[in-house]
Formats: sequence, C-alpha cells, structure tokens
Amino acid sequence: MNHRTFFQSFKYSFAGLLHAVAENQNMRIHIVIAILVIIVGLLFRVTPFEMGALGVMILLVIMAEMINTAIEEMVDLIATEHKRQAKIAKDVASGMVLVAVIGSVIVGILIFVPHILNLF
Repeated sequence: MNHRTFFQSFKYSFAGLLHAVAENQNMRIHIVIAILVIIVGLLFRVTPFEMGALGVMILLVIMAEMINTAIEEMVDLIATEHKRQAKIAKDVASGMVLVAVIGSVIVGILIFVPHILNLF
C-alpha cells in the first residue's frame, strides 16, 4: 500500500466523521452528552476502570449512530419510493442506537449512583 492511498483513506474517514457531526442532530446530542459524562466523571473522580467503561459506552453509542446514519443514507439512495423493507432497515438501525443508549444509561447509573450516594 502506498502512502498516498493510506493517507487518502484517513481523509475519507475524517470527511465521514465531519459529515455525521454536521448533518446529524442526534450525533451532536450524543457528543454533548459524552462531553458532559466525561466532565462529571472527572468531577466525581471515578476510577480509571470506570472511566474506561464510560469511554467504551460513549464510543459504542457514537459508532451505532454513525452506522445508523450510513444505513439511512444508503436506504434513501436505493429506495426511491416508500417500501416496507426500507422502513424496516431504518427502524432496525435506529433500534440499534436505542439499545446502545439504554446500555450506556445502565452503565452510567451503575457507575455514578454510588458516587452520588457518597455525597450524602
């Protein structure tokens, strides 16, 4: 693999990331929440393991949202008229994000509730 192709692939990756952030309101919401979670984690001085778990969950949600966006864009490109299969593909992709978010909320509760209870 030549260097030009290698660096070009990073350029495409960053373009995709920028598109996801610029064009997807849900992605921006996920990023704002992720930043808040990191700040709260630092304020509560969570353990490195807990911060790692939060980081993995943040990445999981962001990745799920990016996959969802890619699937929605592809379905919109392929299906020019309303089709049941297109709706199912979009709904399942959206459900994937919901599952990731629910899992993240559960992990967040498990990590933050003991720290919150220690305040009292």
